[in-house]
Amino acid sequence: MPASTVIPQLPYAAVVPASDWLHGAFGFTVRLRIGDHRIQMNVGDGAVVLTQQGEQPSRCSVMVRVVDVDAHHAKAAAFGAQIASAPQSFPYGERQYTAIDRGGHVWTFSQSVADVAPEDWGGTSGRL
Repeated sequence: MPASTVIPQLPYAAVVPASDWLHGAFGFTVRLRIGDHRIQMNVGDGAVVLTQQGEQPSRCSVMVRVVDVDAHHAKAAAFGAQIASAPQSFPYGERQYTAIDRGGHVWTFSQSVADVAPEDWGGTSGRL
């Protein structure tokens, strides 16, 4: 298993072409293939598992931290990713863009650009 604490599992109609696309568009790398129905992919220090989609298609949303959101966006757009929202900076200190992959899954890529206390933008700090 990947070392990540949380590992999203995303269903695709065909996992091999999906992994090729995720590699080309978003830079993910294959960690492990299990036949043609399951692939574990590395995403920075995290992971995602692609699974064979059942009868009912489902939609998932995943957020991924990246170092340079603008460069990541440019690569994904050049590879033909459907961009749902262009890179923009938010008052909570993140710069983000959102793309939709071939399986209809929504990916938000986020870069921390400022260390802002939640109270500064209307949020509330949680207890650790």
